[in-house]
Amino acid sequence: LEEAAGAEDPRAAALAALSEALRQGAAEVEEIVCGERLGGRRAAERQTEITDIVLRGALDFVSTHLHPNHYPTRSERLAVVAIGGYGRGEMAPFSDVDILFLTPYKKTPWMETVVEATLYMLWDLKLKVGQSVRSVAECLKLARQDITIRTSLLEKRFLWGDEEMTRDLAETLRRDLFSSTAQEFVEAKLAERDARHARHGGSRYLLEPNVKEAKGGLRDLQTLYWIAKYIYDADEPEELVEKGVFRQEEVDTFNAAERFLWTVRCHLHLLAGRAQEQLTFDYQVQVAERMGFRPEDGRRAVEVFMQHYFRHAKEVGELTRFFCAALEADQKKQRPTGVRGFFRALTFGATRAAEHGFFIRDGRIDIGEESFLEEDPLNVLRLFEEGLNTGALIHPNAFRMVARRLDLVEGLRENPEANAIFMRILVDSD
Repeated sequence: LEEAAGAEDPRAAALAALSEALRQGAAEVEEIVCGERLGGRRAAERQTEITDIVLRGALDFVSTHLHPNHYPTRSERLAVVAIGGYGRGEMAPFSDVDILFLTPYKKTPWMETVVEATLYMLWDLKLKVGQSVRSVAECLKLARQDITIRTSLLEKRFLWGDEEMTRDLAETLRRDLFSSTAQEFVEAKLAERDARHARHGGSRYLLEPNVKEAKGGLRDLQTLYWIAKYIYDADEPEELVEKGVFRQEEVDTFNAAERFLWTVRCHLHLLAGRAQEQLTFDYQVQVAERMGFRPEDGRRAVEVFMQHYFRHAKEVGELTRFFCAALEADQKKQRPTGVRGFFRALTFGATRAAEHGFFIRDGRIDIGEESFLEEDPLNVLRLFEEGLNTGALIHPNAFRMVARRLDLVEGLRENPEANAIFMRILVDSD
């Protein structure tokens, strides 16, 4: 870019240099995706780093060579903040670039010129830019009114310019908004999730799932991240182990699902040459081949691949259940009314007896020790029947124990009482 500044047409030379950086970066990202079995998460991080380099280069060039301001005043401070998925550091090859131009209260002509010139350069580079120009006060006001804006600001990351203003934004949002509205935010994000699931078929087992938006997809993992960030100020899933929300094996499950889903999403983008999120039948075959799946036990490679996909989607659902139960136990949410699936029979903090040796804890059916299942494997089935009879959900603690001892079910196939319980569960389910 320094050489471009001395060219006959500096702007055109700068665009050529930045375009070449994008081209080389795209080749590097594709090499990561195609060269590693589960390289999608690393590719998403590298895509972010390359985008950072290009944006900072464009901003430096505009503010230094095209529209310099050698003696800026405090009212002419400007910061650029990455928000949304870009701020989170997760970008697929054709993801949007969401940025916030952060200004003091009054916008000066020089600032407006820099913003406009930068955006035109980014558009000429064929980047899909989502942008806003706001002060800290405007960000706070709009975030109070709009959950989507609030979520994007939750994922803010300083990119360029006046870092002090970015810190001021973070402190203001945490002090004046996030710290007092956790309950509202959780309810809004879970309601948003339910509506999104309904729009995308309402099942984890769709034949052509949307990797990003469907039930069990990346957006569900991101929803867990948003809530954890908002309530616990946690940046990584590992921090939730320290908070007592997840166990280490559940964090491992989170990370494995994230790596797998990000790899699938990156392959989809590269195959389509655009932001393709739907895993259609044609793409399933191609992605399975690119990820190295092979025929297994009489199943085609694509069937083996989709089995892996659905298993990860199921595990994402289990993580969501555990996480929401932990929130309920912490009384981070108001008592829900009628949101199906998570919010029945909540009695925060209460512990009372139930049938067959079960008890109700935090509104959910629980068991004391794993030995309770080992002593009588029929208790695995009785647990689910008790949930059906009482309308209470099963406590994550009990779910974890059952998941570890699924081998006990194998010995029940010929047991008449087990078959009778199983049939009652099927017949009584609505």
